Amino acid sequence: MAAPPSPLQSPLKNPPFPDRSSAAKSPKLAPFLSVKPHSPGSQVDRTIRSEIKSFENWSPDLGVRFLSGATDHVHLMHGNSSPSSSASNSMAAATTTVKRVCLFYCAETKALAERVAAESDAIELRSITWRTFDDGFPNLFIPNAQAIRGQHVAFLASFSSPNVIFEQLSIIYALPKLFISSFTLVLPFFPTGTSERMEDEGDVATAFTLARILSNIPTSRGGPTSLVTFDIHALQERFYFGDNILPSFESGIPLLKNRLQQLPDSDKVAIAFPDDGAWKRFHKQLHHFPTVICAKVREGDKRIVRIKEGDPQGRHVVIVDDLVQSGGTLIECQRVLANHGAARVSAYVTHGIFPNMSWERFKFDNGGNPGTGLTYFWITDSCPLTVKEVLNKPPFEVLSLAGPIAASLQV
Repeated sequence: MAAPPSPLQSPLKNPPFPDRSSAAKSPKLAPFLSVKPHSPGSQVDRTIRSEIKSFENWSPDLGVRFLSGATDHVHLMHGNSSPSSSASNSMAAATTTVKRVCLFYCAETKALAERVAAESDAIELRSITWRTFDDGFPNLFIPNAQAIRGQHVAFLASFSSPNVIFEQLSIIYALPKLFISSFTLVLPFFPTGTSERMEDEGDVATAFTLARILSNIPTSRGGPTSLVTFDIHALQERFYFGDNILPSFESGIPLLKNRLQQLPDSDKVAIAFPDDGAWKRFHKQLHHFPTVICAKVREGDKRIVRIKEGDPQGRHVVIVDDLVQSGGTLIECQRVLANHGAARVSAYVTHGIFPNMSWERFKFDNGGNPGTGLTYFWITDSCPLTVKEVLNKPPFEVLSLAGPIAASLQV
């Protein structure tokens, strides 16, 4: 008995694409064609032949095709079999969308913006002309504004002081109104996050005030603004934002975890939280490490730090919190851990604020003196002014948010 024909050689009973000649004769099929019937040698015929030739010479491992535009569709074809393989080894096809983004930035975030753009070819940097009038008020200009129509646009902000917030808000409110497809505000550090509650009548929760200001950013053609921020101080602050903004709360902890894996003593690492608030915030992301929890207790008129739970003996203990200002609590925690036998003490905070150069309080321990210095103090580049001050000054190391920011712009 003759062998059955190959599935790729046998004619299809129900071909997925109509024959050109039959389509031309059938008035019912004509409306579904993207081109009119054509003769051999025409531009359409040459295009089809080129596509067929491309398929015949495809790579069995991976074929990639880019379509130009604000959004590039990347067609990935995976498989270990060629078109002549058995029909049982089907070719898997996947389609991924790459969003092209125009990224604007302020003077403080220029270096971070350049690192973000280096993470992805889909991110294009755009500059803004920052000037002031004689009276000190901002004189701003967005060059070539018409060129961003229909584009996905983002702005990388830094609200490091009240002096720079107004000029950046002016740009943030202007960009969505330039007929753009979508707008994303990247604000790595939400500066008023520690002022999120009232303790006495008359206290003003400025975290709520800033959230309301950002909630009133004009909508773009694509809808509400997306806000990307990292390790906001209190998780309940997400409820301060209105319905006209879509906040995305990211974290710098994955950067820390990657760095800890690179340490020569990574098997001896333990995580210490300076208080219950830090534990509640981060312990789920760091649950696979041994844990030490510290707490402030009152002794007479003083509040001192004690170990509430866990044993730092012989460990490289890393103190983890969302931010640091004066650093007093971290230093007290460091000393207590050293007194209880920690071999090394390091620290991590997502936001190194350090007003009045308080970073100078933290000394470098090159080995053997965990009570007086830190082996490492990791911060991110969420506060650009701090990065300039501590760069290449042990024990400080900067873990860049460029990768996570670039990834968030693709959402």
